[in-house]
Amino acid sequence: MGERESLEFDILFVGAGPASLCGAIYLSRLVEKHNRQVESGSVSGERLQPSIAILEKGAELGAHSLSGAVLDPIALHELFTPEELSAAPLDTKVKEDFVYYLTANSKIRIPTPPALHNVGLSIISLGKLVKWLGTHVEACGIDIFPGFAGRELLYEGHQVVGVRTGDMGIDKKGQPKSNYQPGMDVRAKVTVLGEGSRGSLTKTLINKFHLDRNINPQVYAIGVKELWEIPAGTINRGTVIHTMGWPLKSDTFGGSFVYSLEETLLSIGLVIGLDYKDPYLDPQNEFNRFKTHPLMKGLLKGGKVIKYGAKTLPEGGYYAMPRLTVDGALVIGDSGGFLNPQRLKGIHMAMKSGMLAAETIFEALKEDKFSEAQLQSFHTRIENSWIKKELYQVRNFHQNFEHGLWVGMFHTGLQMFTGGRGLIDPMRSRAGHEYMKKVRDYWPTGKSAVAAAPIDGSQTFDKLTDVHHSATDHEEDQPIHLLVRDYNICHTRCREEYDNPCQRFCPAAVYEMVDADGSGQTKLQINASNCVHCKTCDIMDPYQIIDWVPPEGGGGPGYEIL
Repeated sequence: MGERESLEFDILFVGAGPASLCGAIYLSRLVEKHNRQVESGSVSGERLQPSIAILEKGAELGAHSLSGAVLDPIALHELFTPEELSAAPLDTKVKEDFVYYLTANSKIRIPTPPALHNVGLSIISLGKLVKWLGTHVEACGIDIFPGFAGRELLYEGHQVVGVRTGDMGIDKKGQPKSNYQPGMDVRAKVTVLGEGSRGSLTKTLINKFHLDRNINPQVYAIGVKELWEIPAGTINRGTVIHTMGWPLKSDTFGGSFVYSLEETLLSIGLVIGLDYKDPYLDPQNEFNRFKTHPLMKGLLKGGKVIKYGAKTLPEGGYYAMPRLTVDGALVIGDSGGFLNPQRLKGIHMAMKSGMLAAETIFEALKEDKFSEAQLQSFHTRIENSWIKKELYQVRNFHQNFEHGLWVGMFHTGLQMFTGGRGLIDPMRSRAGHEYMKKVRDYWPTGKSAVAAAPIDGSQTFDKLTDVHHSATDHEEDQPIHLLVRDYNICHTRCREEYDNPCQRFCPAAVYEMVDADGSGQTKLQINASNCVHCKTCDIMDPYQIIDWVPPEGGGGPGYEIL
């Protein structure tokens, strides 16, 4: 099969998102400052010359970076000088924000809660920001390897010693093709996992070392979004709109966002908690229904969609954050749950978590020790930072909505006056998939009351059309990267109990029940090339038999400016 190449680095970041990029930049700067001080004699010790590398599964930086983002720049201001930030893609400042409660045909403006006060912050393209951060990483002399997906962690005993990247050039039957290339073993003294939401390596690390013991299970949401070109004069640049209510039922957590990036560029999206109860809920269908509201029809009239994407968000909050260190490894960013679900913001905390990881690694380099005992000061740094202060204030937020919108609003209001405590602290929760009810329990008649949104091809689109808008591209002749451990469950229990909800919760039509042999019996067909890497299937499958693993490196969506 070919000899496997091995590369050695001191520090390896997995995933080139804002957490890893800021962490790598800050670590390089800490080392540079230390070396200057050693040379001047102001501090004792030896010069440090660590080799640092970043692996990225996307074909280029920013290709897999999706966010309808209003950015809190606090971490950027800590890392960069005003002169450096003058070149950052932070041009559009929020000038006004609105919050509406929607009914099917009207909107009611409500006072903007403190968590959604965004005036003065920046509306950004995360892809553009990641590319800009990448220029600073390269200026630091740090190696970046785009198109290489981390497939498994490497261990020596209980110590993480690096990552093995996925093989390339394997056909659907698992046989090597003419272009076969075995994955590399990328070894490091410290491996930093910044893979984003529901990271596949992070998932295995958490399970192996029980890093989520005695905490709330992580709960996620899915965000589906589109970028639109609209006629000038439709909406003021810098306007931010959030909504709650319709089209979601009161027992479903979620809401929408509308961000005016430019006078003719509009980012819209719908976020739905992946702890919903209705087995027939389809996030893409709800997003299409949202776009038929008079508010949205007016904003989108005369426009055209230019990009689409979907992403999951870790919304469990402070009480769902796993232990973040083991021997030889740390977890940062969305992989570690660094997101404020009330503000719908996590980029600033991801950046800060990477910077705090850099401080921790810098101390480990000076001591030449990389055990968990050495690295666990990462937790102390988090507890002493503004990350802890922000997350602790909303530590029970998502749990508020377990019993519906109105109960959740009551608890949220109470927590505003009690510093996040509310009536019960901590509020416990279950894994999101456990909330989904069987068809006969949620719909006693066996029928869904939610009609499919009309698809007109101009404002509303079917899943395959939006997959096209996401610029998703995979090598067709490769093994399926969505691993179903027991197809028999799909064809029997899941069909009978939940009517195969994978067909609905996947926003990209990856899962399809097709006629097996003309007999009327259906079987699961996986259209893996459609996958936009949101990982909803890994999260929301009621039997937890689906494992999302990275496909061949470089494959996936091409978000570019999303």
